[in-house]
Amino acid sequence: MSKRDYYEVLGVEKSASKEEIKKSYRKLARQYHPDVNKEPDAAEKFKEVKEAYETLSNDQKRAQYDQFGHAGMNGGQGFGGFSGAQDFGGFGDIFDMFFGGGGRRRDPNAPQQGADLQYTMVLDFEEAIFGKETDIVIPKEEECQTCHGSGAKPGTKPTTCSHCNGSGQLNTEQNTPFGRVVNRRACHHCSGTGKIIAEKCTTCTGKGTVKKNKKIHINIPAGIDEGQQIRVAGKGEPGKNGGPAGDLYVVIQVRKHDFFMREGDNIFCELPLTFTQAALGDEVEVPTVHGKVKLKIPAGTQTGKTFRLKGKGAPNVRGYGQGDQHIKVRVVTPTKLSERQKDLLREFNEIAGNNSIEEQDDSLFQRFKRAFKGD
Repeated sequence: MSKRDYYEVLGVEKSASKEEIKKSYRKLARQYHPDVNKEPDAAEKFKEVKEAYETLSNDQKRAQYDQFGHAGMNGGQGFGGFSGAQDFGGFGDIFDMFFGGGGRRRDPNAPQQGADLQYTMVLDFEEAIFGKETDIVIPKEEECQTCHGSGAKPGTKPTTCSHCNGSGQLNTEQNTPFGRVVNRRACHHCSGTGKIIAEKCTTCTGKGTVKKNKKIHINIPAGIDEGQQIRVAGKGEPGKNGGPAGDLYVVIQVRKHDFFMREGDNIFCELPLTFTQAALGDEVEVPTVHGKVKLKIPAGTQTGKTFRLKGKGAPNVRGYGQGDQHIKVRVVTPTKLSERQKDLLREFNEIAGNNSIEEQDDSLFQRFKRAFKGD
């Protein structure tokens, strides 16, 4: 399946400015984010929008895409547009991919954002309904206070790698049918960092970070549901070379309740009634997550009848109102009867005969009789 044009994906003209591209991306990202949009293809559309923005927001990638389309990008389906090209210097990323370079490496000394972290939190049913504030403890990397992140023993400093001159990569040239190709590999002398640490910090053994248990305060919003997640900005792993920290994602799991079930913002439960209550009607107390409420049961209520308690469900996690509670009636047939109860039921059956059934559901009774007679 061919990819859509990136400008079409973002809904902008080819002459669009960076600001217009960014504005359109933000709008579409909010629209198709899987946490907000539950349509089956939302995740794929979100991925498509993100891919288009990553290309068009980068001047070099955008120029390459404008000239050669998807074929000129990593992951393209061919080399359409290479015909007659004599200078291969501008296609380093593509040739590196085929000849083992893995694409251009970023400057090892440039600021890099830290990795994101994920934490799974298990909530009780009511906690998910009403939300809570709590502290969690997670193991995470933090800047070493002994060497202040340099990895070197106090009083010393890392030196620039003499083999790669601080670039973190070694280049080798290779002649191919396509021309001369530069193959870039991580410098094995400095492990791609561009620096050599002669005397390592004894606290972090040269890593620049140490693992610590960190307490983080989390605000769980009311109405959160199974599988949803909370992003806590800047609470992931620390960045490198002065880069920003990553984010922490708290993934929610909810314990099952003995009585209630939840679908979205609505809560469901079953209400057991005796034959007498269902036949004669009654007023009963029904439990909800908001407390007990009185429910009037009309005479002649049948098994499967559903009542709705408006506003007694879960609050919408994004503030869009309140769900309802749906109560499904289940008439319970007694299994242990005294002789007196049996006699009364026999007497009731003799008096009522089939009339009571015919009165309540004539169509059902007629279908039953036809099926019994083989009509």
